[in-house]
Amino acid sequence: MEDLDHLKSSLMDEVAAARDPGALEAVRVRVLGKKGAVTQRMKTLGGLEPEARKAAGQALNALKDALAGAIEARKTALADEALSARLERETVDVTLPGRPAPAGHIHPISQTLEELVAIFGEMGFSVAEGPDIEDDFHNFTALNIPQEHPARQDHDTFYLPPLTPDAARMVLRTHTSPVQIRTMQSVEPPIRIIVPGRTYRADSDATHSPMFHQVEGLVIDEAAHMGHLKGTLIDFCRAFFGISDLPVRFRPSYFPFTEPSAEVDIGCSREGGQLKIGHGKDWLEILGSGMVHPKVLENCGIDSTRYQGFAFGMGIERIAMLKYGMPDLRPFYDSDLRWLRHYGFLPLETPSMVRGL
Repeated sequence: MEDLDHLKSSLMDEVAAARDPGALEAVRVRVLGKKGAVTQRMKTLGGLEPEARKAAGQALNALKDALAGAIEARKTALADEALSARLERETVDVTLPGRPAPAGHIHPISQTLEELVAIFGEMGFSVAEGPDIEDDFHNFTALNIPQEHPARQDHDTFYLPPLTPDAARMVLRTHTSPVQIRTMQSVEPPIRIIVPGRTYRADSDATHSPMFHQVEGLVIDEAAHMGHLKGTLIDFCRAFFGISDLPVRFRPSYFPFTEPSAEVDIGCSREGGQLKIGHGKDWLEILGSGMVHPKVLENCGIDSTRYQGFAFGMGIERIAMLKYGMPDLRPFYDSDLRWLRHYGFLPLETPSMVRGL
């Protein structure tokens, strides 16, 4: 056992000299394997006297532990060296121009909706949502729409079969006004909301679709009046179309849920057969509005002698077509990537109250 120090030094040199995991494994087998140098020494302990066996066993075990530790440390070092070499070999020059995949586009409806939220959000409006399937009360009755109103007829409205013979028929909402009703039933005034969402009517042509998007607005408080309605919609129209002096006019009209009611027109020109929003000799209707009918307030449990307000509504596809020059409504839902690449918007162009339009 006198040469253990020399043996340890020699074996440690072999471990340190291993240049790859394969060479290190060969050293381990040669040192600690069944026929390894240390293992063979362990087999000679049986021929020694007890005192000598004890001392030699302790020395060999210490040698074995030291070699095992050195082998494990070398293994870790080799793995680190391999990783460093791989990282150096596989580096990417970040100064090269990017090679992005073809970018997706934001649908014009989504873009227009974000524009609406950004504009009305700056005016203090919040967004309210509700179910697409409604009952008769929320979709018609609460809005002061009588039984004989045309919007209740099957050719205008999608009714769902009743679940039981005695159950009332549910309906795909024909406007987002039911959300106004639900809000007034559950929220104490003052109320200031816009209600974007899908609506459904049995109609289809170049400017109408059985499913379309609508946004409505509602303001309820103790002091709202027609002047506030006009100021809100004039500011909206000019901000949305980006024309600071866009002509806007209000024409008397009739809606069962507002009194008085008004259609809102914007100035335009049709010279040469081309529609151009702005100053011109013509007018173009884009939305309806009015002061909320007292019966609607009472139907929602709001005291009409104390509170009043105004409401308005418009088709999202319609104002998008006017702003971005789209001649036909039907391609909105054709899922044609060529159309979307032409009329769509890049993701980073999405408006917000922070970035503006």
